[in-house]
Amino acid sequence: MEVKARAPGKIILAGEHAVVHGSTAVAAAIDLYTYVTLRRPLQSAAENNDRLITLQLKDLSLEFSWSVARLKEVIPSVSSTSSLSTPASCSGETLKSISVLVEEQNIPEEKIWLSSGISTFLWLYTSIRGFNPATVIITTELPYGSGLGSSAAFCVALTAALIASSSSDKTRGEGWTCLDETNLELLNKWAFEGEKIIHGKPSGIDNTVSAYGNMIKFCSGEITRLQSNMPLRMLITNTKVGRNTKALVSGVSERTVRHPDAMNSVFNAVDSISKELASIIQSKDEISVTEKEESIKELMEINQGLLQSMGVSHSSIDTVIRTTLKHKLTSKLTGAGGGGCVLTLLPTLVSGTLVDKVVEELESSGFQCFTASIGGNGAEICF
Repeated sequence: MEVKARAPGKIILAGEHAVVHGSTAVAAAIDLYTYVTLRRPLQSAAENNDRLITLQLKDLSLEFSWSVARLKEVIPSVSSTSSLSTPASCSGETLKSISVLVEEQNIPEEKIWLSSGISTFLWLYTSIRGFNPATVIITTELPYGSGLGSSAAFCVALTAALIASSSSDKTRGEGWTCLDETNLELLNKWAFEGEKIIHGKPSGIDNTVSAYGNMIKFCSGEITRLQSNMPLRMLITNTKVGRNTKALVSGVSERTVRHPDAMNSVFNAVDSISKELASIIQSKDEISVTEKEESIKELMEINQGLLQSMGVSHSSIDTVIRTTLKHKLTSKLTGAGGGGCVLTLLPTLVSGTLVDKVVEELESSGFQCFTASIGGNGAEICF
Protein backbone atom coordinates (compact mmCIF):
# COMPACT_ATOMS: atom_id res chain seq x y z
CA MET A 1 0.00 0.00 0.00
CA GLU A 2 1.21 3.50 -0.76
CA VAL A 3 -0.01 6.82 0.59
CA LYS A 4 1.29 10.26 -0.39
CA ALA A 5 1.03 13.54 1.47
CA ARG A 6 2.19 17.07 0.85
CA ALA A 7 2.35 20.24 2.91
CA PRO A 8 3.21 23.82 1.92
CA GLY A 9 5.94 26.12 3.11
CA LYS A 10 5.18 29.55 4.54
CA ILE A 11 6.17 33.19 4.46
CA ILE A 12 5.74 35.97 7.00
CA LEU A 13 3.94 38.81 5.25
CA ALA A 14 4.30 41.23 8.16
CA GLY A 15 5.24 41.34 11.83
CA GLU A 16 8.53 39.45 12.11
CA HIS A 17 10.53 40.23 15.28
CA ALA A 18 7.87 42.66 16.54
CA VAL A 19 5.65 39.64 17.22
CA VAL A 20 8.09 38.64 19.98
CA HIS A 21 7.28 41.96 21.65
CA GLY A 22 3.49 41.62 21.51
CA SER A 23 2.74 42.86 18.00
CA THR A 24 0.58 41.08 15.45
CA ALA A 25 2.12 39.02 12.63
CA VAL A 26 0.56 37.70 9.43
CA ALA A 27 1.80 34.47 7.82
CA ALA A 28 0.65 32.65 4.69
CA ALA A 29 1.07 29.34 2.90
CA ILE A 30 2.93 29.26 -0.41
CA ASP A 31 2.57 26.75 -3.24
CA LEU A 32 6.02 25.23 -2.69
CA TYR A 33 5.66 21.84 -1.05
CA THR A 34 7.34 19.04 0.84
CA TYR A 35 6.16 15.60 -0.33
CA VAL A 36 6.10 12.38 1.68
CA THR A 37 5.45 8.93 0.21
CA LEU A 38 4.89 6.05 2.64
CA ARG A 39 5.17 2.54 1.22
CA ARG A 40 4.19 -0.44 3.30
CA PRO A 41 5.84 -3.75 2.34
CA LEU A 42 3.93 -6.75 1.05
CA GLN A 43 2.73 -9.06 3.81
CA SER A 44 5.38 -11.68 3.04
CA ALA A 45 8.13 -9.08 3.33
CA ALA A 46 6.63 -7.60 6.49
CA GLU A 47 6.81 -11.02 8.17
CA ASN A 48 10.51 -11.32 7.39
CA ASN A 49 12.75 -11.35 10.46
CA ASP A 50 14.72 -8.42 9.03
CA ARG A 51 11.84 -5.94 9.03
CA LEU A 52 12.97 -2.36 8.47
CA ILE A 53 11.78 1.21 8.82
CA THR A 54 13.57 3.20 6.12
CA LEU A 55 13.84 6.95 5.54
CA GLN A 56 14.92 8.17 2.10
CA LEU A 57 15.85 11.84 1.63
CA LYS A 58 15.78 11.94 -2.16
CA ASP A 59 16.97 15.53 -2.62
CA LEU A 60 20.06 14.83 -0.53
CA SER A 61 20.65 11.30 -1.88
CA LEU A 62 20.63 9.89 1.65
CA GLU A 63 18.97 6.79 3.08
CA PHE A 64 18.71 5.60 6.69
CA SER A 65 17.29 2.28 7.92
CA TRP A 66 16.55 0.81 11.33
CA SER A 67 15.49 -2.75 12.10
CA VAL A 68 12.25 -3.04 14.03
CA ALA A 69 14.09 -5.15 16.59
CA ARG A 70 16.64 -2.37 17.20
CA LEU A 71 13.94 0.27 17.54
CA LYS A 72 12.05 -1.85 20.08
CA GLU A 73 15.25 -2.36 22.01
CA VAL A 74 16.05 1.34 22.27
CA ILE A 75 12.52 2.83 22.49
CA PRO A 76 10.61 0.19 24.50
CA SER A 77 8.06 2.65 25.90
CA VAL A 78 6.93 4.09 22.57
CA SER A 79 3.23 4.87 22.26
CA SER A 80 1.07 2.37 20.40
CA THR A 81 -1.15 3.33 17.48
CA SER A 82 -4.15 3.26 19.83
CA SER A 83 -2.92 6.62 21.21
CA LEU A 84 -2.99 8.24 17.77
CA SER A 85 -5.72 10.64 18.89
CA THR A 86 -3.66 11.88 21.83
CA PRO A 87 -0.52 13.70 20.65
CA ALA A 88 2.27 13.47 23.19
CA SER A 89 5.52 15.32 23.74
CA CYS A 90 8.83 13.53 23.38
CA SER A 91 10.47 13.37 26.81
CA GLY A 92 14.11 14.29 27.26
CA GLU A 93 14.91 10.70 28.18
CA THR A 94 13.25 9.31 25.05
CA LEU A 95 14.97 11.91 22.89
CA LYS A 96 18.34 10.81 24.27
CA SER A 97 17.49 7.21 23.32
CA ILE A 98 16.44 8.27 19.84
CA SER A 99 19.66 10.28 19.48
CA VAL A 100 21.61 7.03 19.91
CA LEU A 101 19.70 5.55 16.95
CA VAL A 102 20.50 8.63 14.87
CA GLU A 103 24.19 8.58 15.78
CA GLU A 104 24.42 4.95 14.65
CA GLN A 105 23.58 6.09 11.12
CA ASN A 106 26.93 7.88 10.73
CA ILE A 107 25.47 10.99 9.12
CA PRO A 108 28.08 12.85 7.02
CA GLU A 109 29.60 15.73 9.03
CA GLU A 110 28.40 18.34 6.52
CA LYS A 111 24.84 17.04 6.92
CA ILE A 112 24.86 16.74 10.72
CA TRP A 113 22.16 19.46 10.87
CA LEU A 114 19.76 16.73 9.73
CA SER A 115 20.01 14.97 13.11
CA SER A 116 17.07 16.77 14.75
CA GLY A 117 14.87 16.12 11.71
CA ILE A 118 15.73 12.41 11.71
CA SER A 119 15.01 12.25 15.46
CA THR A 120 11.65 13.89 14.74
CA PHE A 121 10.96 11.29 12.04
CA LEU A 122 11.61 8.40 14.44
CA TRP A 123 9.48 9.96 17.19
CA LEU A 124 6.49 10.75 14.97
CA TYR A 125 6.70 7.46 13.09
CA THR A 126 6.86 5.18 16.12
CA SER A 127 4.31 7.26 18.05
CA ILE A 128 1.72 7.16 15.27
CA ARG A 129 2.43 3.89 13.41
CA GLY A 130 4.21 1.92 16.12
CA PHE A 131 6.89 -0.48 14.87
CA ASN A 132 5.22 -1.41 11.60
CA PRO A 133 7.80 -1.58 8.78
CA ALA A 134 7.64 0.80 5.83
CA THR A 135 9.74 2.99 3.56
CA VAL A 136 9.22 6.75 3.80
CA ILE A 137 10.45 8.91 0.91
CA ILE A 138 10.89 12.68 1.31
CA THR A 139 11.25 15.24 -1.48
CA THR A 140 10.89 19.00 -1.21
CA GLU A 141 10.64 22.18 -3.26
CA LEU A 142 11.64 24.26 -0.24
CA PRO A 143 15.24 25.30 0.42
CA TYR A 144 16.42 24.15 3.83
CA GLY A 145 17.01 26.69 6.59
CA SER A 146 15.88 29.71 4.58
CA GLY A 147 12.91 30.79 6.69
CA LEU A 148 10.24 29.27 4.41
CA GLY A 149 9.03 26.73 6.96
CA SER A 150 10.79 23.66 5.55
CA SER A 151 10.89 21.87 8.92
CA ALA A 152 7.18 22.50 9.58
CA ALA A 153 6.25 21.31 6.07
CA PHE A 154 8.27 18.15 6.75
CA CYS A 155 6.51 17.55 10.08
CA VAL A 156 3.06 18.24 8.64
CA ALA A 157 3.47 16.15 5.47
CA LEU A 158 5.04 13.26 7.41
CA THR A 159 2.27 13.33 10.02
CA ALA A 160 -0.41 13.47 7.31
CA ALA A 161 1.04 10.38 5.62
CA LEU A 162 1.36 8.54 8.94
CA ILE A 163 -2.20 9.33 10.03
CA ALA A 164 -3.61 8.44 6.61
CA SER A 165 -1.75 5.11 6.55
CA SER A 166 -3.03 4.29 10.04
CA SER A 167 -6.65 5.18 9.28
CA SER A 168 -9.22 2.57 8.33
CA ASP A 169 -11.03 5.16 6.18
CA LYS A 170 -9.02 5.25 2.96
CA THR A 171 -11.39 6.92 0.56
CA ARG A 172 -9.76 6.95 -2.84
CA GLY A 173 -10.34 10.14 -4.76
CA GLU A 174 -8.83 11.70 -7.82
CA GLY A 175 -5.63 13.63 -7.14
CA TRP A 176 -4.85 15.50 -3.95
CA THR A 177 -7.50 15.65 -1.23
CA CYS A 178 -7.68 18.07 1.71
CA LEU A 179 -8.12 16.56 5.15
CA ASP A 180 -11.29 17.22 7.13
CA GLU A 181 -11.27 19.64 10.07
CA THR A 182 -10.96 16.93 12.74
CA ASN A 183 -7.95 15.29 11.11
CA LEU A 184 -6.35 18.69 10.44
CA GLU A 185 -6.58 19.57 14.13
CA LEU A 186 -5.01 16.24 15.12
CA LEU A 187 -2.38 16.56 12.41
CA ASN A 188 -1.45 20.07 13.55
CA LYS A 189 -1.00 18.96 17.16
CA TRP A 190 1.29 16.08 16.19
CA ALA A 191 3.29 18.30 13.81
CA PHE A 192 3.77 20.83 16.60
CA GLU A 193 5.29 18.07 18.75
CA GLY A 194 7.69 17.38 15.89
CA GLU A 195 8.59 21.07 15.60
CA LYS A 196 9.40 21.10 19.32
CA ILE A 197 12.07 18.45 18.77
CA ILE A 198 13.63 20.49 15.96
CA HIS A 199 13.30 24.01 17.38
CA GLY A 200 12.82 23.63 21.13
CA LYS A 201 10.17 26.34 21.64
CA PRO A 202 8.42 27.00 18.31
CA SER A 203 5.58 29.52 18.13
CA GLY A 204 3.25 27.14 16.30
CA ILE A 205 2.88 29.59 13.41
CA ASP A 206 4.74 27.50 10.82
CA ASN A 207 3.01 24.17 11.43
CA THR A 208 -0.43 25.83 11.64
CA VAL A 209 0.01 27.60 8.30
CA SER A 210 1.37 24.42 6.71
CA ALA A 211 -1.45 22.26 8.07
CA TYR A 212 -4.42 24.56 7.39
CA GLY A 213 -3.09 26.60 4.47
CA ASN A 214 -4.32 30.07 3.51
CA MET A 215 -3.25 32.71 6.05
CA ILE A 216 -3.13 33.25 9.79
CA LYS A 217 -2.87 36.20 12.15
CA PHE A 218 -0.77 35.64 15.27
CA CYS A 219 -0.56 37.76 18.41
CA SER A 220 0.55 36.93 21.96
CA GLY A 221 0.19 33.18 21.43
CA GLU A 222 -3.26 33.41 19.85
CA ILE A 223 -3.60 32.17 16.26
CA THR A 224 -6.52 33.32 14.08
CA ARG A 225 -7.10 31.73 10.68
CA LEU A 226 -7.78 34.19 7.85
CA GLN A 227 -9.57 33.76 4.54
CA SER A 228 -8.01 35.60 1.61
CA ASN A 229 -10.38 37.28 -0.82
CA MET A 230 -7.76 38.28 -3.37
CA PRO A 231 -5.05 36.59 -5.43
CA LEU A 232 -1.54 37.39 -4.29
CA ARG A 233 1.73 36.49 -6.00
CA MET A 234 5.27 36.95 -4.76
CA LEU A 235 8.76 36.50 -6.07
CA ILE A 236 10.74 34.83 -3.30
CA THR A 237 14.49 35.36 -3.40
CA ASN A 238 16.72 33.11 -1.33
CA THR A 239 19.90 35.08 -0.64
CA LYS A 240 21.57 31.83 0.47
CA VAL A 241 23.07 33.80 3.35
CA GLY A 242 22.78 31.80 6.55
CA ARG A 243 21.63 33.57 9.67
CA ASN A 244 21.54 33.01 13.40
CA THR A 245 17.89 33.55 14.30
CA LYS A 246 18.54 33.46 18.03
CA ALA A 247 21.24 36.15 17.74
CA LEU A 248 19.00 38.36 15.59
CA VAL A 249 16.12 38.08 18.07
CA SER A 250 18.49 38.88 20.93
CA GLY A 251 19.84 41.88 19.05
CA VAL A 252 16.34 43.37 18.71
CA SER A 253 15.68 42.77 22.42
CA GLU A 254 18.96 44.46 23.38
CA ARG A 255 18.11 47.47 21.20
CA THR A 256 14.71 47.61 22.92
CA VAL A 257 16.39 47.75 26.33
CA ARG A 258 18.61 50.62 25.17
CA HIS A 259 15.81 52.58 23.44
CA PRO A 260 12.50 51.38 24.93
CA ASP A 261 10.29 54.29 23.82
CA ALA A 262 11.59 54.38 20.26
CA MET A 263 11.42 50.60 19.82
CA ASN A 264 7.95 50.35 21.33
CA SER A 265 6.83 52.91 18.76
CA VAL A 266 8.36 50.69 16.05
CA PHE A 267 6.53 47.62 17.39
CA ASN A 268 3.22 49.53 17.55
CA ALA A 269 3.70 50.62 13.93
CA VAL A 270 4.36 47.02 12.86
CA ASP A 271 1.24 45.92 14.74
CA SER A 272 -0.82 48.45 12.77
CA ILE A 273 0.71 47.26 9.49
CA SER A 274 -0.14 43.61 10.21
CA LYS A 275 -3.71 44.42 11.17
CA GLU A 276 -4.26 46.62 8.12
CA LEU A 277 -2.73 43.97 5.85
CA ALA A 278 -5.04 41.29 7.28
CA SER A 279 -8.00 43.61 6.77
CA ILE A 280 -7.09 44.27 3.11
CA ILE A 281 -6.57 40.59 2.36
CA GLN A 282 -9.94 39.63 3.86
CA SER A 283 -11.85 42.65 2.55
CA LYS A 284 -14.97 42.01 0.47
CA ASP A 285 -15.39 45.70 -0.36
CA GLU A 286 -15.73 46.70 -3.99
CA ILE A 287 -12.14 47.88 -4.16
CA SER A 288 -10.15 46.84 -7.23
CA VAL A 289 -7.37 44.30 -6.88
CA THR A 290 -4.98 46.94 -8.22
CA GLU A 291 -5.88 49.33 -5.38
CA LYS A 292 -5.46 46.58 -2.82
CA GLU A 293 -2.08 45.66 -4.26
CA GLU A 294 -0.98 49.30 -4.09
CA SER A 295 -1.88 49.40 -0.39
CA ILE A 296 -0.04 46.12 0.26
CA LYS A 297 2.97 47.48 -1.61
CA GLU A 298 3.10 50.57 0.62
CA LEU A 299 2.69 48.50 3.80
CA MET A 300 5.53 46.18 2.74
CA GLU A 301 7.75 49.20 2.08
CA ILE A 302 7.02 50.69 5.51
CA ASN A 303 7.48 47.31 7.20
CA GLN A 304 10.91 46.87 5.60
CA GLY A 305 11.96 50.30 6.83
CA LEU A 306 10.93 49.34 10.35
CA LEU A 307 12.80 46.04 10.12
CA GLN A 308 15.92 47.97 9.10
CA SER A 309 15.46 50.18 12.15
CA MET A 310 15.44 46.99 14.26
CA GLY A 311 18.86 46.10 12.86
CA VAL A 312 17.87 42.83 11.15
CA SER A 313 18.47 43.66 7.50
CA HIS A 314 21.62 42.62 5.60
CA SER A 315 23.65 43.74 2.58
CA SER A 316 22.28 40.76 0.57
CA ILE A 317 18.73 41.85 1.37
CA ASP A 318 19.59 45.42 0.36
CA THR A 319 20.90 44.12 -2.97
CA VAL A 320 17.58 42.37 -3.68
CA ILE A 321 15.63 45.49 -2.70
CA ARG A 322 17.73 47.76 -4.96
CA THR A 323 17.44 45.33 -7.88
CA THR A 324 13.66 45.03 -7.67
CA LEU A 325 13.19 48.75 -7.01
CA LYS A 326 14.86 49.50 -10.35
CA HIS A 327 11.86 47.79 -11.93
CA LYS A 328 9.37 49.57 -9.64
CA LEU A 329 8.73 46.45 -7.55
CA THR A 330 8.58 46.52 -3.75
CA SER A 331 10.40 44.01 -1.53
CA LYS A 332 10.83 43.19 2.15
CA LEU A 333 12.68 40.54 4.10
CA THR A 334 10.64 37.63 5.44
CA GLY A 335 11.45 35.75 8.61
CA ALA A 336 14.42 36.44 10.84
CA GLY A 337 16.38 38.59 8.37
CA GLY A 338 20.18 38.79 8.42
CA GLY A 339 20.07 37.01 5.05
CA GLY A 340 17.48 34.33 4.38
CA CYS A 341 14.64 35.17 1.99
CA VAL A 342 13.14 38.34 0.54
CA LEU A 343 9.58 38.83 -0.73
CA THR A 344 8.79 40.91 -3.81
CA LEU A 345 5.16 41.69 -4.58
CA LEU A 346 4.18 40.79 -8.15
CA PRO A 347 1.09 42.85 -9.01
CA THR A 348 -1.43 41.26 -11.36
CA LEU A 349 -0.55 43.76 -14.10
CA VAL A 350 3.19 43.06 -14.05
CA SER A 351 4.38 41.28 -17.19
CA GLY A 352 6.03 37.89 -17.27
CA THR A 353 8.85 39.43 -19.31
CA LEU A 354 9.61 41.90 -16.52
CA VAL A 355 9.59 39.15 -13.89
CA ASP A 356 11.97 37.07 -16.02
CA LYS A 357 14.32 40.05 -16.30
CA VAL A 358 14.29 40.64 -12.54
CA VAL A 359 14.92 36.94 -11.86
CA GLU A 360 17.82 36.93 -14.31
CA GLU A 361 19.44 39.90 -12.55
CA LEU A 362 18.96 38.40 -9.10
CA GLU A 363 20.26 34.98 -10.09
CA SER A 364 23.32 36.63 -11.68
CA SER A 365 24.09 37.87 -8.14
CA GLY A 366 24.08 34.26 -6.92
CA PHE A 367 20.57 34.29 -5.47
CA GLN A 368 17.88 31.62 -5.93
CA CYS A 369 14.41 32.73 -7.05
CA PHE A 370 10.92 31.23 -6.88
CA THR A 371 7.56 32.62 -7.89
CA ALA A 372 4.75 31.56 -5.59
CA SER A 373 1.05 32.02 -5.10
CA ILE A 374 0.15 33.05 -1.57
CA GLY A 375 -2.56 31.58 0.63
CA GLY A 376 -3.26 28.21 -1.00
CA ASN A 377 -4.26 24.83 0.41
CA GLY A 378 -2.71 23.24 3.47
CA ALA A 379 -1.91 19.56 3.99
CA GLU A 380 -3.30 17.13 1.41
CA ILE A 381 -3.15 13.37 0.89
CA CYS A 382 -3.35 11.06 -2.10
CA PHE A 383 -3.80 7.26 -2.09
